[in-house]
Amino acid sequence: KGQPLFLIQQNTYEDNLRQAEATIAQYRAQLQWTESQLTRYSKLIQDNAAAQSDIDNWLYQRDNAAANLRAAEAQRDLAKLNLNYTLVTAPFDGRMDRRLVDPGNLVGSGGNSTVLAQINQIDPIYVYFNISDLDLARLLKVTRGIPGPTDGRKWPVQTGLPNEDGYPHQGYLDFAAINLATTTGTLLMRGVLPNADGKILPGLYTRVRVPLEQRSALLVPEVAIGHDQQGDYLLVVNDKNVVERRPITTGAAVESRRVIATGLTGGEWVVVNGVLKAAPGRPVTPEREGAPGPEARPSLPDKKAAP
Repeated sequence: KGQPLFLIQQNTYEDNLRQAEATIAQYRAQLQWTESQLTRYSKLIQDNAAAQSDIDNWLYQRDNAAANLRAAEAQRDLAKLNLNYTLVTAPFDGRMDRRLVDPGNLVGSGGNSTVLAQINQIDPIYVYFNISDLDLARLLKVTRGIPGPTDGRKWPVQTGLPNEDGYPHQGYLDFAAINLATTTGTLLMRGVLPNADGKILPGLYTRVRVPLEQRSALLVPEVAIGHDQQGDYLLVVNDKNVVERRPITTGAAVESRRVIATGLTGGEWVVVNGVLKAAPGRPVTPEREGAPGPEARPSLPDKKAAP
């Protein structure tokens, strides 16, 4: 921020500034002279040596000179402002793309603005995304209002790049559109992410997650969940090492695992490998996932905090 980027030809604007300063000196001298004349004639009128019209004339001359001086000072300030515009500096920290004009090119001709270069802010960086009307209803139910820049809660937003696992980048929501798009039924929102290392570049696509609440939940690998006409289910091994079918209700995905909303209590042994061979009612010799021996039992579902 503040780094000089371009310098536009300054001689015309420097001459305008010198001319404005000369005009100020002229009107300041005129004001001083009219004030001295007004003082002189004010003394003369006390001795009946001057007419009242002379006093009125010098009052007018003084006030007129003071007004001209103020106008000249305003023109001086405008000239300084225009001269400052000739030095183009970076308005914020970020990265600048290639320049779009070369030294010596004419810019701003005919009253038209000329784009000199493009600058992108890197830290922090904005991520824009759309949420459906159903997700918006869930968000409003929890937040009791659309998060924005005036929301002191700093509602969190999590993102992950295509080459990253999970959602390692943490930020917060700071903007939401005032209405849904009628064609898609979605609402535009924006998150702010710290990006001090510049790893996230403008234009990248990213996965976005807005956690609504934190609660304890049972997680199982996605590969362990089966699907049929009756719905989602898991295969569990009972105390007699016999496979049973357990209907479940699934929740949100957490990386490679899925939240189990209903159907498990946390003490079951879930079949996660060899699901096609473990038919319900069939006795099996269970092994814990990753264990070397057959004496261990199958995997218990993980219990983690899930959004």
